[in-house]
Parts: sequence; structure tokens; C-alpha cells
Amino acid sequence: MNKIALIKKNHQFIKIRKLIIVSLLIGFLSAFLGLSLKKITEYYEEIFFHQANVNPFLYILFPVFGLSVIYFLREYLFKKKENKGIKEVFESTNSKTKNLPSYKIPSHTINGLLTVIFGGSTGIEVSTVVATATIGSVAHQKENIFRQYKTELICAGVAAGITALFSSPIAGILFAHEVISRKITRAFILTNLIAVSIAFGLLTLLKEEPLFAVSITTWHLRAIPYFILLGILAGINSVYLTKCVLFFKSRFSKISTHYHKIILGSAILSISLFIFPQLYGEGYHAIKTIIISSDSKIPLTLTLAFTFIGILILKPIVTSVTLASGGDGGVFAPSLFIGAFLGLLVASVLNTFFDIQIIPINFMVIGMAAVLSASIHAPFTAIFLVCGLTNNYTLFIPILGACLISKYTAKMIYPNTVYTFVPSI
Repeated sequence: MNKIALIKKNHQFIKIRKLIIVSLLIGFLSAFLGLSLKKITEYYEEIFFHQANVNPFLYILFPVFGLSVIYFLREYLFKKKENKGIKEVFESTNSKTKNLPSYKIPSHTINGLLTVIFGGSTGIEVSTVVATATIGSVAHQKENIFRQYKTELICAGVAAGITALFSSPIAGILFAHEVISRKITRAFILTNLIAVSIAFGLLTLLKEEPLFAVSITTWHLRAIPYFILLGILAGINSVYLTKCVLFFKSRFSKISTHYHKIILGSAILSISLFIFPQLYGEGYHAIKTIIISSDSKIPLTLTLAFTFIGILILKPIVTSVTLASGGDGGVFAPSLFIGAFLGLLVASVLNTFFDIQIIPINFMVIGMAAVLSASIHAPFTAIFLVCGLTNNYTLFIPILGACLISKYTAKMIYPNTVYTFVPSI
């Protein structure tokens, strides 16, 4: 009897040891992939965007070229294999037999990069999520001992990838829980903590700076009603983004010739970029610009108001068109972009026309978190992700309130996200 108990104990020890080792490996590979994709994208997006500003003709050329290259890669290099984005991750975690094939690592990495640097109005976040989830999926297939930990290892890859992109290990774990797994086991805690620790350690070693350099020192209780207003508006805007993505995907799916989709999508994207260059790629360059302008307290003119409103209306459309015409990406970056412009617009209106004297940068940061929370129905992910992006937790309480309000406002209007919507057959 003691011998049997000892054998079981040894087997359990071996299993935990192997689980720790594979989590370390997944964490490093996922973080390395996420960080590499982020750096390469930032580098080339800046170069191409600058060239397009100098020569606006490139706003026409870049989208059609980028989408065409992605199409040919999918057609000939990746042999017309399916590409459903993050829904494939859900299908894999919900099925005992369906796994994420290894080709998805290069496929989503390359296509996500090409989409953004050539002006596609989305981000690399979902491309990173699928690629890093695949790292976890491939790892779980290597040994029989890992078969029962499929979801946990996929989540470990995703958590490490999100940590690498946004410098927030808490956001990585919360995203893996709120969006992918939706349950917590001891194996989930072990594998994900190890993976994000390795990812954050890599970021620390490389001395990664926060994506947005903001100076937030305080917030005032008298601004609470306006935070509530921003949360409600963020929920409405997120539903508009979701509806746009679903609408354009549905309409473009009825176009039988794929190159017609590329031509139509490129035309819409090029015209929009020509009018509003801020819509180019992830749009983080535009967020950094308005962060600087918010510090100088520029009064809201009619021209500026129409610019903000135009951007808020067009961003969901060009994001949807980018995805519907073959681009690779998701709603992470668009949500942050929309939230920043929405927050600054609300603050500017209140200050200019009502002389309320609220702090614009606070509303920008809260808006980013609130729109993201409502778009993916993951408020706690949004809170820690945005706090990680700015490396500042001063606004934690108002962000928490706005994120919860935006999420439930969005759910009251429309219960689905782009991740959970299932088209009727």
C-alpha cells in the first residue's frame, strides 16, 4: 500500500515538474514572439506612415499592396487554410480533439505585421493572441502528461503574449481568464503565473518603457458624474464598433471574388486615410499626439470637434473593412484608439461649453479602458491593461467604475462581442 502511494506521489511530482518546465518554455517563446512582433511593427509602421505623409499617393498604394500580399500568402504559402482569428482559440479550448495547428504561428505573426504596417486600421494584439495560443497548443500535444492541461497551456501562451505587448502581467492573466478560459484551476494558476513571470522578467531585462508616457497626478470626486457619462458613451461606442465589424464581415462574405473584396476594402481604407491620417495602422501615433495636445489645453473649435467626431465615426468602419477584406487583427487597438479620442472629446466639450475644468488626460485614459472593457466584455483586463500601458494606477477607482458601467451598458444594448457572436446558419 505504501509502495503504491509512493509511486503515485512520484508520478505527481514528475507531472508538476514537467508542467513547470513547459510553462517556462511557453512563457519565454510567447513573450519573445509578442515583443518581437511589437518592435518590428512599431519600426516599420513609423517608416511607412512617415513616407505616406510625405507622399499621400502611398495612402492609396499601401492598403491594396498589403491586403494583396496577405491574400497571396494565405492562398499559396498557407494553402487556403482556415483563418477565424480568436474564435479558433475558443474552438480549440472547447474541444478535446481540435487543436491549433503550428502554421498559425507564422501565419498570424506575418499577416498581423503586414496588415498594420501597410495602413490596415487594426492592431497586432489578436494576431499575437492566436500565435501565442498556438505555442501553448503545440506544447500540450508533445507529451501525454500534458493532454489534460490543454486550456491551461493555451492560456499560459496568451497571458505571456499580452504581458509582452502591454507590460502588465495581471492583464495577461485576467485576459486569459475572462476571455479564454473563464474558469480557474490550480494548473491554470501555476502555468499562467510562471508564463507571465518569465514574460515580465524579459521586459524588465530589456528595460521596456510604457507605451504611453502620461503624467497623471490626481482626480476629483466632483468629476464622478462625468466619469459615469463617459462610461455610458464608451458602452454605446463599443456596440457601434461590434456592429460595424459584424455588418461588414457579413456583407463582404457575399462577394465571391476575393480580389474584389481587396479592391473595395482598399478603396474605403485609402479614402479614409487620406482624409484622416490618424486612422493609419494601430493609431497609437495619433494617441501619443493627442496626449501631448491635451496637456496644452487647446480649446475645442468647430473644426477640431468635427475632426474628433469624424474619426470616431470612421474608425469602426475602417477597422471592419480592414478585417472583412482579409486583414489580420482585432478590436484591441481600435478600442483603445476610440476610447482616447472619445475621452478627449467629452472633456473638451465639458470644459469649453460648461467650464467644468476637468482634466483631459484623465478622461482619455479612462475612455481607453472603458471602450476596451465594453468591446471584449472584460472590465478587469481593461483596467490593468491600460494602467500597465501608462504605468500609472492613480485612476484605478474611476477606471474601475467606468469599465463596469461601459460593459453593462454595452450588454444591455447588444449582448454579443465580436468574439462571442455566432452567425445564424
